[in-house]
Amino acid sequence: MTFTSQGPLLLAGAGKMGGAILEGLLARGLDPRTVIVQDPDPAPAVGDLLADNGIDVLPFIDELTQPPGVILIAVKPQIMEAVLPGLAKLAGPHTLVVSIAAGRRLASFEKFMPGAAVVRAMPNTPAAIRRGITVAVANKRVTPVQRAFADDLLSAVGEVLWVDDEALLDPVTAVSGSGPAYVFLLAECLAEAGRAAGLDAKLAAQLARATVAGSGALLEQSDLSAEQLRKNVTSPGGTTAAALEVLGGVDGLQKLMTAAVAAATKRGRDLAK
Repeated sequence: MTFTSQGPLLLAGAGKMGGAILEGLLARGLDPRTVIVQDPDPAPAVGDLLADNGIDVLPFIDELTQPPGVILIAVKPQIMEAVLPGLAKLAGPHTLVVSIAAGRRLASFEKFMPGAAVVRAMPNTPAAIRRGITVAVANKRVTPVQRAFADDLLSAVGEVLWVDDEALLDPVTAVSGSGPAYVFLLAECLAEAGRAAGLDAKLAAQLARATVAGSGALLEQSDLSAEQLRKNVTSPGGTTAAALEVLGGVDGLQKLMTAAVAAATKRGRDLAK
């Protein structure tokens, strides 16, 4: 992939997620000479990536010799209001704006960049190993060519799905954006339950980690649904069935997960107000 023909790639925000996408793009052949990074304090690992590829980090950019082909906005939502006016001055008439900032609506960018083609995307943390999933939505200014271009950019860190209704990005964030934390919590709880049952803490942690990781890999590679895979490992009257009677009870895992996703969805909507 190269952005040379459409102008440079301007990365605003060199944190973990912005760095992960840039690393994925570089691995796919992006010319580092076409990259401009604006961040007063990049993450250490990202700083090493930039140094290794000869990419300078600028704390602030007030002008460019050529408008960016793409502005990838990866700054924290809290500082967006301070960052957007400067980025708007750098954008050209054909610049594509791609934001991965949580909780920021398309209208937030259109306010500062009237007439701009904007894609709002929600990746998740497995992007760090290029196993993420991203859901994106485009405003009406985005052309089919620009949408394909954004899809190619975002797919550098995993699968990309598109929705037409921006409101869906709140539950998307609650399921896939926040979802890795739920899985990590499951591993924590499983390890602690093993320890409480008498296992050495280190052994319990190893078992929980390998079980969650291996089950995820099996789920990904199998053509069977999660429901069918669960049934396949559950013998009637066996130990797994006894455990699932607890997890599948009235106040079990489904009720908790539904409430958790609802809470995260509501919080996303509140943050965008």
